[in-house]
Amino acid sequence: MPIWVQTAGLLIASNVFMTFAWYGHLKHLGSKPWFVAALIAWSIALFEYLLQVPANRIGAQALTLGQLKIMQEVITLAVFIPFSVWYMNQPLKLDYLWAGLCLAGAVYFIFRS
Repeated sequence: MPIWVQTAGLLIASNVFMTFAWYGHLKHLGSKPWFVAALIAWSIALFEYLLQVPANRIGAQALTLGQLKIMQEVITLAVFIPFSVWYMNQPLKLDYLWAGLCLAGAVYFIFRS
């Protein structure tokens, strides 16, 4: 399996955990003290890092640091939009399309050479 595919797969899984760690408490723990939400988020974030660190180590074998970062940002948006719309019941906005187009430009520039 190509390195970029392994990296992307691990980063997608990592981003699912990251998104829940960062924003999931807003839906379920709003009545709890912030430190309870922080402890739960940190617990979830552990799994994010257990996937993200190997993803970056694998990816660094074939991708530049800039390419890894832009890949991460594209994946973050690709995971965040469905999470926001379906899990957090936020409206789907045209702004997501514009953000995606900006990231497409970033992908072009970072991978073109």
